[in-house]
Amino acid sequence: MDPISINVETESGTYPIYIGRGVTTRLSDILESIGIGKRRFVVSSRPIWKLHGQTLSTVLPEVEPILIPDGERFKTLATVGRIYESLIKARADRASTIIALGGGLVGDVAGFAAATFLRGVTLVQLPTTLLAQVDSSIGGKVGVNHSLGKNLIGAFHPPITVVIDPQWLTTLPRRELSSGLYEVIKYGMIANQKLFDLLRREVTAVFAQNQEILTSIIVDSCQIKASVVSTDEREQGLRRILNFGHTAGHALESVTHYRRFCHGEAVAYGMLVAASIGVTRNIFDKTDYETLAETIALLGPLPPINDLSASKILEGIWRDKKIISGKLHYVLPTAIGKTVLVGDVTGKEIEQALKQVGATG
Repeated sequence: MDPISINVETESGTYPIYIGRGVTTRLSDILESIGIGKRRFVVSSRPIWKLHGQTLSTVLPEVEPILIPDGERFKTLATVGRIYESLIKARADRASTIIALGGGLVGDVAGFAAATFLRGVTLVQLPTTLLAQVDSSIGGKVGVNHSLGKNLIGAFHPPITVVIDPQWLTTLPRRELSSGLYEVIKYGMIANQKLFDLLRREVTAVFAQNQEILTSIIVDSCQIKASVVSTDEREQGLRRILNFGHTAGHALESVTHYRRFCHGEAVAYGMLVAASIGVTRNIFDKTDYETLAETIALLGPLPPINDLSASKILEGIWRDKKIISGKLHYVLPTAIGKTVLVGDVTGKEIEQALKQVGATG
């Protein structure tokens, strides 16, 4: 079966997303059709390369691997420096291509290296986790963390293509699969109630790796992301809705030094925080809040936050990159499938919501 193709059309250019079980076997033909040169460097983590390196090397025997440490705490400029060193020693040039093979961490770090090495080389995203397939590999956001905040150092560097093979997901641990599904919940909450309901209804089949349902979920999520990014590539307006759940979520990752949460788990807490504020403001129905909480619980359990101070998490939020001219832009739900962007959420409201979802006083 031919892969499904979705185009992301932005001011920077148009690039295709290919989605389909087994599409990796066509990767060589896809890259040839785009006109990518023969110097191809695959950036991956050691665990991912151990799982998938042989498969990729069979499809692309000429690739040159560059392996980086695994874990969010290694999403740093020091890791990017290791990629630069490998590229320089291999005499990579501006005709070279970086292929990011892995999850969101690999995609972001490899993408930032591609954006900055020789002032920019071609990037291909080959995501192997559900979170990367439905979210981080699309849209051109690349970067690294700082000890004071997540993704504070970065760039916009769109890939030339994204190739998504649901077959990669068969090696994912349940927790990593759940992490991606929290992002799917996000898409349902901001734009597509049918997607939200599908996940609720088919959660058992999803965890059983039903490829038809997984592919449907991936396609729907990618279509939402592609539509938003095509309208607002650099997050000046509409694209901010994709940050639903990320304001408090990023702060939770930061205050726990990127060691406690998978990204999607932190986003899950962030969605509950935003939904709680919505209920308090009488713009989001309490029944919908309970439905959201129940859906998140179906995928859990989430790591506890009852040892974390709401005030400390709030400090992390005020360092967030979504603050513009001193104003925090917050995405709040108004219904399942609809959100609103507001600029007047107070620290008191956020602290109250953090306590409601489990943080301490």
